[in-house]
Amino acid sequence: MKKQITTVAFKDTQEQRAKLDALIEKYKNEKGPMMPILQGAQDIYGYLPIEVQRYISIQTEVPLSEIYGIASFYSQFLLNPKGQYAVSVCLGTACYVKGSGLLMEKLTEVLGIKNGEITPDKKFSLDATRCIGACGLAPVITVNEDVYGRLEPKDIPDIIAKY
Repeated sequence: MKKQITTVAFKDTQEQRAKLDALIEKYKNEKGPMMPILQGAQDIYGYLPIEVQRYISIQTEVPLSEIYGIASFYSQFLLNPKGQYAVSVCLGTACYVKGSGLLMEKLTEVLGIKNGEITPDKKFSLDATRCIGACGLAPVITVNEDVYGRLEPKDIPDIIAKY
């Protein structure tokens, strides 16, 4: 599944930038510094906005394409901010066969956002995920740590209304 970048206004603080500068300085002369730098940057910002990737590229003299390649390849890295309520739809085989694609369509309609996006008020984010290990409850969505199973598209508005 290809990761998308959403256009959410990026805001950087002096404190965040100072932490990022210290992080880059700590690792930039080590062998294979990009993983710890990106992990630390994500800890600082909550995700890896393209502006931060570009800044890391300039400071480390590593091509942006290489940094983006790492960030988009590893599932631990987030290219989009998460909403207050992170909604995930399991698209693993069991869930998909039982209709999770239809749940994703309904969530897109109800939230007004697509996979990988966040609502303008930053309340909800929507992401597709692979198997979460709840196959017996298929199809499944999660909202933060809450798991909802055996769903139909008609169930989605009531679930979202709780949040």
